[in-house]
Amino acid sequence: MRFFGRIKDIQPAGIDGVIIYFSGDTLTDKNDAVQALARGLRAQRLTWLKSLIAGYDSLLVLFDLQRADVHLVYRTLKNTQPREAGADEHSHYELPVWYGAPSANDIAVVSEKTGLSEDEVIATHLRQQYRVFTVGFSPGFAYMGETSESLSCPRLESPRKKVPAGAVAIADRQTAVYPNESPGGWNLLGLCPLPLFKADGSQPITLRAGDTVNFVQVDEATFRELADKHG
Repeated sequence: MRFFGRIKDIQPAGIDGVIIYFSGDTLTDKNDAVQALARGLRAQRLTWLKSLIAGYDSLLVLFDLQRADVHLVYRTLKNTQPREAGADEHSHYELPVWYGAPSANDIAVVSEKTGLSEDEVIATHLRQQYRVFTVGFSPGFAYMGETSESLSCPRLESPRKKVPAGAVAIADRQTAVYPNESPGGWNLLGLCPLPLFKADGSQPITLRAGDTVNFVQVDEATFRELADKHG
């Protein structure tokens, strides 16, 4: 099989899927290619296309076996033009954070690991706009990046059994918000008062691949006011 464009590999994924891997100089560059091809495929409204699932540097394509086979999928991929994002195609969110909240505070540990002061850890995390690369691990858990290299921080050696819902965290050059209480091995910077996932489907904010996020610092009083309002 000959590859083309930014595609560096295509592998089968069961009998009704293929997973496509992309090349690029950085993770963000690879994810740009993932999102662009996904938009190009969606724009064609293909009757056999069941689902597209974006990863960091990969795209899973699931198809209807009654309407397509891998040969048709391959030909379609080869003839699909990647598309730039439209102005209204993705959403941007500003997520408030109470940095240093007692139940989610590894800032001193992050400071020691990175060599940044505690104030610099917070300022560096706030400074950047983040892209949602993919969503997984648990419902609503959005992997975002990339953080500044200066904030790059390895995961904990021993994951916690419980991380509180709303915990804002970093690991390597990624950041995320834990949507629900769960185990986790990331470094915690604080708490976000906005619910990012509700199983009953009532959640107004759901981060999706391609969305962008800025974090905004709030104090404890504002955090509690927002938590009461959105709880």
